[in-house]
Amino acid sequence: MHSRLRSVMIALGTAIVVNVLWLTAGSMSGQTPAPAYRAPRAPDGHPDLNGIWQAFTTANWDILSHPAEPGLRSDIMGAYGSQPGGQGIVEGDELPYRPEALAQKKKNFDNRMNPKVTNDPRRFDFGDPEIQCYRPGVPRATYMPHPFQIFQNADQIQIVYEFKGALRTVYMNPHREAPEESWMGWANGRWEGETLVIENTDFNDHTWFDRAGNYHSDELKVVERYTPIDATHLQYEATIDDPKIFTRQWKMSFPLYRRIEPNAQLIEFNCVPFVEELMYGPLGLYKRPK
Repeated sequence: MHSRLRSVMIALGTAIVVNVLWLTAGSMSGQTPAPAYRAPRAPDGHPDLNGIWQAFTTANWDILSHPAEPGLRSDIMGAYGSQPGGQGIVEGDELPYRPEALAQKKKNFDNRMNPKVTNDPRRFDFGDPEIQCYRPGVPRATYMPHPFQIFQNADQIQIVYEFKGALRTVYMNPHREAPEESWMGWANGRWEGETLVIENTDFNDHTWFDRAGNYHSDELKVVERYTPIDATHLQYEATIDDPKIFTRQWKMSFPLYRRIEPNAQLIEFNCVPFVEELMYGPLGLYKRPK
């Protein structure tokens, strides 16, 4: 009797172990994956990305990992102008600069607070474009400390940014050719399952990736991917290709958060009057309050 009971127990234990191992192996091999999130659908059947979104990173200061640092005028601004530390958003936490391009990046950083107001075509090489209230470009507009709003239909997607009211039109159907280079580039999009893929081309070379002086040329191409991961988050990825500045492609990624507070809306941020005194001195119309 005892021998028979022991045999049954051994067989039962063996079956449990085999089932656990089978389930584990199946999960590891992808045979039993967790169900992927399926976003609510727009009228055309694709994921509905309409809404206000915002990134909560410190990448606008520096897309690479960086410590907290004092501001440029800490003698009069104290903690107001200080730079928060943060984790990088770049895969591998390094940028594959060409040597001569890395030297220019360092010059950009040194001159980030020195805008040049002339008719020289290269005046955009002086000072961070953000400090001069220029449109921020792509992908920087996505991770600035300002929200943006997506308006979506079957043929076009409009992305409106709070910073300076910058606007992008993503042509879904049909795709279109860019008439010329621009600050925000030219965007054609498509759907890959749950993911909105946007191919951006025809940028000018005036925008930077951050306040640290990381920059690009007019050969920049950016492929963005917006993937819903739950009801209030998108996973954002951008692959950067610029053979004039970098030795290879590189990628950044971070989550975007849906603004869900009641009456969420973009607030006007017209920064032009804020920079007139900096750029034009006594010629500017705006005067800082005493």
